[in-house]
Amino acid sequence: MASAPPLLANGFRATLAGESVAFAEVTGLTFEREQSTYKHGLSEWEGETLQTYRSTKHQRLTLKRGVFAQDSRFFTWLTSDDAEARPLDVALVDATGTPVLVWRIRRAIPVKLTGPSLNASSSEVAVQTLDVMASGITVERP
Repeated sequence: MASAPPLLANGFRATLAGESVAFAEVTGLTFEREQSTYKHGLSEWEGETLQTYRSTKHQRLTLKRGVFAQDSRFFTWLTSDDAEARPLDVALVDATGTPVLVWRIRRAIPVKLTGPSLNASSSEVAVQTLDVMASGITVERP
C-alpha cells in the first residue's frame, strides 16, 4: 500500500474569492459553541433550566508569514477602509500541495496586519501576521 505524501511543517493555504496564499503558520482554528442558559416556567416537564448552544462565537485567527502579489484580492481586502466579511478557506496541504484538511470560515474580517522588515528588491507584499475575526468555522476532509 502506498503511503500518503508527508505533511509540510509550513504548509497552509488560505483561499479568498478563488485566490490562494501560502502561510507558514496558522493559529486559532477553533470550533467552539456559545452556551446560553434559560430559566422557564415548564420546570415540571423540562427541568428548571434549558441549555442551548449556538455556533456564532467569533474566534481570532492568526495567519503568519505569508507572501502575495500587491495586486491580489487579498491585498485589496486587507487594505480597504471598509473591509467586509467574506468566506475564507484555510487548508493544511501535504508536500504535493493537496489539501488534507480544510477549515471553512463563513465570515472572516481582517482586523490586524503586521508586516516584516521591508526589502526594496521585491514587488511582493510580505505579511508577518494577519489577524482575522472568524465565525461559522467548519472542518472538512476533501
